[in-house]
Amino acid sequence: MSGTSGVPERVTRRLVLRGFTDADREPFAALNADPEVTRHLQGPLSRERSDAFVDRIAACWSERGWGLWALERRDTGEFVGYTGLWPADFLPDGPSVEVGWRLARPAWGHGYAPEAAREALRFGFTEVGLEEIVSFTAAGNTASLRVMDKIGLVRDPARDFDHPRVDAAAYPQLVRHLFHALTEQEWRVSTTAR
Repeated sequence: MSGTSGVPERVTRRLVLRGFTDADREPFAALNADPEVTRHLQGPLSRERSDAFVDRIAACWSERGWGLWALERRDTGEFVGYTGLWPADFLPDGPSVEVGWRLARPAWGHGYAPEAAREALRFGFTEVGLEEIVSFTAAGNTASLRVMDKIGLVRDPARDFDHPRVDAAAYPQLVRHLFHALTEQEWRVSTTAR
């Protein structure tokens, strides 16, 4: 089943992962303007930058056949954020594909991020054919580090890096990023063990 603009729709126990629509732009802008949501991301985004991000998400799906999904609660239809795969072309080891998420504050603490991210991993390994999926965040982002652990990503301190797109003068605490990864083979072993 396909969602908006050919984006494949996926359904988990409590969530619908679907393409972004114009109706999502306003709640997405509100999420991106929340200083608490963006405190590990160099601060809030303007409405213009948030809308431009939605446009980049659509372009990623169109160009690559994978990207970020809008997350919607199945019980209420409420937009709660995004998860999915995103190109990480600035890493010291070379380009990778990152699994990521960003949720509105009212959606925190319900397990939505790991639920959706597990589906993104499944999609990346079984439908896209990726050999490895990575994730990384600033050292102080303990909530995202917990999600990485819950979905089975393995910490790799040898691949930690200073993020080249972080403004080191304004956000020195966000420069160093902790690196996690999962290979397709490790994912298959972990899903078989469940």
